[in-house]
Parts: sequence; C-alpha cells; structure tokens
Amino acid sequence: MTTTVSQTPGGEPAARAPETSRSRGTIGLIWQSLRPRQWLKNLVVVAPLVFAERLLDPANGLRAAAAFLIFCAIAGAVYLFNDLVDREADRLHPRKRTRPLASGELAPGAAVAALALLVPAAVAAAVWLDVGFAAVCVIYLLINAGYTLLWKHVVLLDIFLIAAGFVLRGIGGAEALDVAISPWLLLCTFFLALFLAAGKRRHELVSVADAAAHRPILASYSTLLVDQLIAILAAVTVGTYALYTIAESTRAHFGTERLAYTIPFVVFGIFRYLYLVYQQNAGGRPEEALLTDRPLLATVLLWGIAAVLIIYFLG
Repeated sequence: MTTTVSQTPGGEPAARAPETSRSRGTIGLIWQSLRPRQWLKNLVVVAPLVFAERLLDPANGLRAAAAFLIFCAIAGAVYLFNDLVDREADRLHPRKRTRPLASGELAPGAAVAALALLVPAAVAAAVWLDVGFAAVCVIYLLINAGYTLLWKHVVLLDIFLIAAGFVLRGIGGAEALDVAISPWLLLCTFFLALFLAAGKRRHELVSVADAAAHRPILASYSTLLVDQLIAILAAVTVGTYALYTIAESTRAHFGTERLAYTIPFVVFGIFRYLYLVYQQNAGGRPEEALLTDRPLLATVLLWGIAAVLIIYFLG
C-alpha cells in the first residue's frame, strides 16, 4: 500500500493520505474525534447529584448517569464539529495535526454524516430525559457552534464562553434531577473553568512555534497578560469556594460548617496546577493532567471523599 504525505505551509509532514487510515476504520476514527478522553469534564453534570444530597437515591443516580452520557454525546458532537471546521489550522499544531480530520485520515463527508446522526439522536434523548435539560443541551450546542465559527476570534470572550460551557453542564445536571443548584457553586465552576482556559492559552502561546497561525486570537494575547489572568483567577477561584463553604445558605442547607475543612484541598489543587503550568508546561490538556499527575489526582479524590463524608455523614 502506498502512503502519501502532504506538508504544512512550514514544510513539515501534516496529513497522511486516506488510504492509510482505512485499516483503522471510519467508525474508530469518528470515535477518536469525539474525544472520549475529554469527557471527564462532563462529570460536572453529576455535581448536583452530590450537592443536592441525592447521591444515595438510586433513581436520581440513574437520571444523573443518563444526563452524563447524553452530555458526552453532545460534547463529542461539538468536538467533531470543531475538528471539521479547524482541520486546516490544526495542521499547524504539533499535537492537533494528528487528529483524524487534520491528518486526512477521516474524510470530511464522514464527519458531516456522523454529526447529522449524532446531534438529533442526542437532543432527542435529552428531551426524553427532561425538557429543561434538553434546552440546556441545545443552548450548549448553539454557543459552541457560535464559538467555533465566530466568537473564538474575540479576545477574552473566547475563554469566557469556554467557562460558560462548564456552567451549563452544572445547570443541565440540576435540570435533569429537578433540583436547585447554589449560585456559589456555579460561580466556583465558572472561575475554575476560566482559570483552566487561561492556563491552556498560556500553553499554546509558549509551545506552538507560530501560535497565531494556528489560533489567530493568540495574537491578541501575551504571556504577560495571560499570567496576570491566571494569578487573578487562581485567587478568585479559591476565594469563591471559601465563601461558598461558609455562606449562611450553605451552612443551613447541609446543617454543618465543616465543609470549610475542604478548603485546603482546593488551595493545594490550585497550587499544584500552577506548578504544572509553570514548571512542567502541562497546561494544554487539563483533563490529562488530572489523570496523569498523581498529587493532583489524589487531591481531587481526597476533596471529593471529604465533601461526601461531611455532606452525608457529618452534617
């Protein structure tokens, strides 16, 4: 079998001919383009199950699991659409150039067909689960379509929309369970997502040779600006979480003040991530950092265990 290699404008190998990809299978390539490794972010959908004290309710657990799976399909469609639109620019990125659409392994027509099947099916499943949840899913789809086509080129708005996606996940989970979610938790989620998005922008600025060619909006950023944003957002994230744990509404809801004891885990987690961003240049893929950095993973797990113990057994 012959293999042809195209080149990027910089003269580097970029895309393998579709012939070499057939052995992997179109279904496998589409699955890869849905980025299942990034679905960890969708666990935010399940957060209302824990903080609304429904974790031990099997019926609500099943609804939360269904909402999580549906949102994974919705998010996967967004990733596939993004890769389809950005396939030329992705060929300039040292890692993204290997994605199926950017490399030429997956044909654009196959991606369009997959989207035509996946999006209606996911929305229909969302409607079946809960109309309010479905509305959140549709809003998420529309915002991300606008982001991919237009708004990612607007400085600062780009990272705000990324953060908004995480807030919508939390709202969607609450809608699926028909529970209220604390505005404090939504703010914590928003600021943490902004913090991670700023870290990702910094990684792109320092790791890609011609960052603006890959992502034009990066020409509007500088490492100095992003470093200032990261510092501010780290402080705001910790401060917002601390205020949430000691807020009168939180103490009244859980019947305890002990949730404040989880603050050190959040502080250490933020500090550890700052270490990864600045000392290990690992801010490009937050979900991978969480799964591969043992201290960070241990911190998140300990925070989760402590929060569950306090909410369900020590309140």
